[in-house]
Amino acid sequence: MADEELEAIRRQRMAELQAKHGDASNNQQGEEAKQREKDMRNSILAQVLDQSARARLSNLALVKPEKANAVENYLIQMARFGQLGGKISESGLIEILEKVSQQTVKTTTVKVSFSDVSCFWLIITNCHS
Repeated sequence: MADEELEAIRRQRMAELQAKHGDASNNQQGEEAKQREKDMRNSILAQVLDQSARARLSNLALVKPEKANAVENYLIQMARFGQLGGKISESGLIEILEKVSQQTVKTTTVKVSFSDVSCFWLIITNCHS
């Protein structure tokens, strides 16, 4: 009986180790795939942007990574469909940045909460005086 229990525990432990090892290799493969994609994106961007435009895009990525990513996607899409005539200069990148800025909708929401109604009336009274 004890041997059967011990064998069951061993099998369970082996299954856990195999599952853990499998997850580690999947994570490693995922990291490698992400790195390959990043390298491919950088390669395409190096082909379509001149040095000053790449520097500007890198600076933008530090401040607004989501906007830089949108511009990179736009440039890669244009390059894949052959819509770029040559390398894009810094001024050309600025024009693209302006287009992307116009296309994105900026929304600002302001919530004002008053815990006391008298505070609200005090503010209104002072504003209209």
